[in-house]
Formats: sequence, structure tokens, C-alpha cells
Amino acid sequence: MPATRLSIILSCCLFSLALSAQERKPGLWEMTTVMTWQQSPMPPGMPAGANSPFGGGPRTTQICLTQEQIDKYGAPVSESRDCQVINIVKNSSKMHAEMVCTGRMAGRGSLDSSFGDGIHAKGKVHFVGTIELGPQGTKPVEWTSESTSTYKGPNCGTVKPLPTSAK
Repeated sequence: MPATRLSIILSCCLFSLALSAQERKPGLWEMTTVMTWQQSPMPPGMPAGANSPFGGGPRTTQICLTQEQIDKYGAPVSESRDCQVINIVKNSSKMHAEMVCTGRMAGRGSLDSSFGDGIHAKGKVHFVGTIELGPQGTKPVEWTSESTSTYKGPNCGTVKPLPTSAK
């Protein structure tokens, strides 16, 4: 899968880590994500391994959440020229936003997150659209990503924050 598509999918998954207005904590978070394809661009019967961006088992990553990301989005988001996060609504315990993508993967997604006790967060992204697969043409896609996150501490160590849009 080209890096652009993987980046878009990863950005969507990362967005599902949201923090509350009162207890958000910048620093290192560990996020476990499970992605489910309701309509996959892969041919039927083609297996998706645990390391595939097309599904498989849970994927655990470390995320460095900055105060800038908390203030702007409430979560670590890496917007690209192909995907923008819009209509962000945050309150003390949850966040909702929309994602609009144009380019190789085009469509819309809904982003919902909740934050409870100061060290845990849950999130869900649902996306419906199309993806360009080169000579195979454009294929419809629909996927859902669900994640749980745990705060690890204020020091991100070697984990770098995602770049944010200047918008």
C-alpha cells in the first residue's frame, strides 16, 4: 500500500485518541487499534496479516500528544493535503468531528472519542468513500477503527509528535 494511503489510515486511527478539556495530558500515550473493513479494496479471499494496514489483529502504537494538538483538536491529528478535520465539537468528556478526504482516498468519516478518568481514552472512526488503486481503478471502501488509549507519562522520549496543519 503506498505511503499516502497508509498515512491517511494512520491519521484517522490516531484521531480516535481524544482528551477532555479539564484533564487532558500532553505526553506519551499507548494506543491499541482494531480496524475492521466493511467494504475492503482487497480482492475477496486475500488474507490481511496482523501487520497489514488492511486489518488483522490489534495494532499497538505509541503517540506523543502535544498541548498544541490538545488545544486545536483534542487529539493527535496529522492532517494532510488529502484529508482535513472539520466541525470539531469538544466538551469535558467527549469530542466529535468530521474528516473530509480528497485525492487517492476520497470520502467522509465521522470521528468520536470519549475520555473518562484522566489516563484512558476510547475512540471510533467510521469512513466511507473510494480509493484509487492504479491500474485496478477506483474501488469503494468502508472501514471502522476502534481504539483504546492509556497515558504513559509526560515524557515522549524518542516518539515524535505528528505534524499539524498551519490552518
